[in-house]
Amino acid sequence: MKLPDVLIPPPLKKPHKPGTDNGRNGADPLAPVKDAPADLVGWLDERTGGASFLTGMLYRKVPKGTNWFYTLGSATLFAFVVQATTGVFLAMYYDPSPTQAYASVTHLTNDVFLGEFVRGMHKWGASVMIILIYLHMARTFIFGAYKYPRELNWIIGVTLLILTMIMGFTGYLLPFDQRSFWATVVGVNINGTGPFIGPYLSDFLRAGAEFNAATLPRFYAIHMLLVPGLIIALIGAHLYLVVKLGTTAPPWLHPKRTKTTVREERV
Repeated sequence: MKLPDVLIPPPLKKPHKPGTDNGRNGADPLAPVKDAPADLVGWLDERTGGASFLTGMLYRKVPKGTNWFYTLGSATLFAFVVQATTGVFLAMYYDPSPTQAYASVTHLTNDVFLGEFVRGMHKWGASVMIILIYLHMARTFIFGAYKYPRELNWIIGVTLLILTMIMGFTGYLLPFDQRSFWATVVGVNINGTGPFIGPYLSDFLRAGAEFNAATLPRFYAIHMLLVPGLIIALIGAHLYLVVKLGTTAPPWLHPKRTKTTVREERV
């Protein structure tokens, strides 16, 4: 009597040599470890859809004639990242009170490891960021990148310029020495001479009609929380519009308008 095939056990396979493939047909035993970063990226992309944004950001078309002047925006962004990073470390040791602010800055500069270096990066980085953003705005204006359809991006850039100036102004008071105090008094009084909102703006900055104990915490909150949050949000909108609308070619490379082109445009 012949037994059914289902009851016949399959033939035994030849065992693999030890140390060759770990029983997985030649697969690398470290393959799961090596594939873990790719699997994580795929998991995140499947749930966020960030690959399309990164593709548009990194692989967008660049117009002919692009030069080093086009890197001023990225340089300004890098300067802001440096300011935000160093500012976080400085905030760990800073005490925003009128009686302890100067002492905390002195302790940070003289006693904390690399404190003077980090404070110097933050101090001079503010000037570098302001210079870079002015150069970036000048390049945008000269190259005509503020025209249609990029007017909204130009408005956002001007707002970022104003916020950068506010960041520098509010941060100047934080060491709370004689020079920073009286320079801030002069600056706030100048703001008070502005039409309509000038007096209200000065009262808001001083946290009252005169400089008082709440003025320094007010400047610290604006410098550390309010302005950086607005800058981060506007930078995101700025980059989105750059990716969406593309980059403007230099004006000297625009094609010349012939009579035929003018007729077609009129028609």
